[in-house]
Amino acid sequence: MKAAGGGSIVNISSIYGLIGAPATAAYQASKGAVRLLTKSTAVDYAPFKIRVNSVHPGIIRTNMTKDLLGDADVAKQVLSATLIGRPAEPVEVSYAVLFLASDQSSYMTGSEVVVDGGYTTM
Repeated sequence: MKAAGGGSIVNISSIYGLIGAPATAAYQASKGAVRLLTKSTAVDYAPFKIRVNSVHPGIIRTNMTKDLLGDADVAKQVLSATLIGRPAEPVEVSYAVLFLASDQSSYMTGSEVVVDGGYTTM
């Protein structure tokens, strides 16, 4: 990217890199580390016109959440914490990544894009 005169790096973190939750300390610590790595790298690489941002997904319909969302009672409880009231589809996170990778976000670096259906606002 330095040789090319710039570029964009998009790191994937999680809402749990922004907020706490019970019984997931190691997961949250790793996602928090991605968040701060993004900010530090943004500072280090800005002089080379390399932008670095992160995406923080909430509950996304994936293999990782299959069991969670497959239990109607648990899904209802988890999704009640989102303003939109449903899990995201993977493509909805992809759109955020695509935006950050594109020139349309050329003035963004060190930013966090939260794709969580409003979970972190409650």
